[in-house]
Formats: sequence, structure tokens, C-alpha cells
Amino acid sequence: MSVAANGVRGAYRNAQDLSTAALPVAEGSDGPSFAAMVRNAAQDAVTTIREGDKAAQLGLTGEMGTQQVVEATLALESTVKTVVAMRDKFVEAYQEVLRMPI
Repeated sequence: MSVAANGVRGAYRNAQDLSTAALPVAEGSDGPSFAAMVRNAAQDAVTTIREGDKAAQLGLTGEMGTQQVVEATLALESTVKTVVAMRDKFVEAYQEVLRMPI
């Protein structure tokens, strides 16, 4: 099993687990903490990006096959697109809050 396949399977499992109550629950609330969900998603994104970068380096040295490098690159690309979309939504929400009358 390659690094890329593990990364893709791990990302898929993490996405499936987001709907469960496996995340820490803030005291006095009924569900998982938003900050904990964002933190976990950011950690998963960083891990996927690092694995993709490592796979690319191993592919350049011939230590990893082309298919695994392509899989890792696709996982990395998907993760970066998701992170950029999330960033855009956070900035948009922040700007909306700034426009609210006090």
C-alpha cells in the first residue's frame, strides 16, 4: 500500500467520521466544538499535503511508481481546493460580520 493510497483512504475515513460524535464536545453544548472540527480538518489537510509532497519527491527519485504519485497529487489538489474554498467562506463570513450594524 502506498503513501498516496493511505492518504486518500484516511481522508475519506475522516470525512465519514465528521458526522459522528467522535470530536470533542465543548462543555455546556449539545454537539462537537466548531473550533475542534476546524482544527481537526486543518490537521488532516496539512497531513495530506505533506504526504503528497513526499510522494512527489519519491516519484522524482524513482522510489515510488507513477500511479501512486498521481494519486497523491490528486489528493493534494483536492485538499488544496477544499482549503481555499473554506478560507474564502471564512473571509466572506468575517466581512459580513464587519458590515453588521452595532
